Amino acid sequence: CSQIPSFFLAPLAGVFTDRWNLHRTIVATQSLAMLQAVILVVLTLTGVVTVGHVLLLCVFMGLVNAFDMPARQAFLIQMVEGREGLTGAIGLNSSMFNAARLVGPAIAGFLIAAVGEATCFLLNAMSYVAVLAALVAMRLPPRAPAKPPQHVLHELREGIRYAFGFMPIREILMLLTVVNLAAMSLTVLLPIFATTVLHGGPETLGLLTAAMGLGALTGALRLAFRESVLGLGRQIAWAGALFGLSLIAFSFSHALWLSMLLLVTCGFAMMMETAASNTILQTIADDDKRGRVMSFYTMALMGTAPFGSLLAGWMAKVLGTPWTIFIGGAVCLIGALVFYRRLP
Repeated sequence: CSQIPSFFLAPLAGVFTDRWNLHRTIVATQSLAMLQAVILVVLTLTGVVTVGHVLLLCVFMGLVNAFDMPARQAFLIQMVEGREGLTGAIGLNSSMFNAARLVGPAIAGFLIAAVGEATCFLLNAMSYVAVLAALVAMRLPPRAPAKPPQHVLHELREGIRYAFGFMPIREILMLLTVVNLAAMSLTVLLPIFATTVLHGGPETLGLLTAAMGLGALTGALRLAFRESVLGLGRQIAWAGALFGLSLIAFSFSHALWLSMLLLVTCGFAMMMETAASNTILQTIADDDKRGRVMSFYTMALMGTAPFGSLLAGWMAKVLGTPWTIFIGGAVCLIGALVFYRRLP
């Protein structure tokens, strides 16, 4: 529910991202996200929260994220003065964003076990105060006015033609989609793998999730210190291949220590592939179309999750969890090899 809006609304949001004042847009979306978090805290603390409430709040958050994610990605360029620091800034931003996607659930799992869901939701709501304070404190240099807007559908078609007509952007987006679809087989089925294959419980799942987060954090730190985008295309290819191979090996594992080691590699490779793709896309995209390009990045990163989750669940029911993860890894490996052959 929280990610389907990202798939359907992200392209349209990208059009407005290229039009609007990004600073004000992000302040607005983060304020709405904080409102959603506060409502969830109140409902939980009062004990009246229901599944319906959670679903509605997830849909609301998905609508907010559909506009927030492309805007935040495109906004980074406006915050950096001078092109010499752009690569490092993009790499650091994309690394932090993608590391949080993998490390965050691991931290949340331990917090829920220690202090409960309500306190975890409260900490989440309070975190927005720092975000909004930083945004309000920003003093940005004036930007040249954007070109006069045209009809929304015209600009949407223009963005699609640009993104999928320019071979490097098209190939990166397609591989990113394949990798994230493959990753869903691991993300969705990891609890089942922990119980039915490794014969563990919540502690086993926590260790597996933490291992994946550790790998992601390692990959984030490695990418953050890069000074140039040169060579990132090959890095995307080998990171996708490493992720596929790690998934294949993980599907055969029956030992906790080996599974954790392989998940460290999975997290590292997933981070490198996703963050390197983000860095190249933001670097090579034209300024007046960056919002639309990053909206397709949002679709590939977040919008494919619901479909990949459903597919992984259906395949696991028919073929079993290990075989589903194995197939996901094989598809990812094939996609990485195709990308490498087509790499300019």
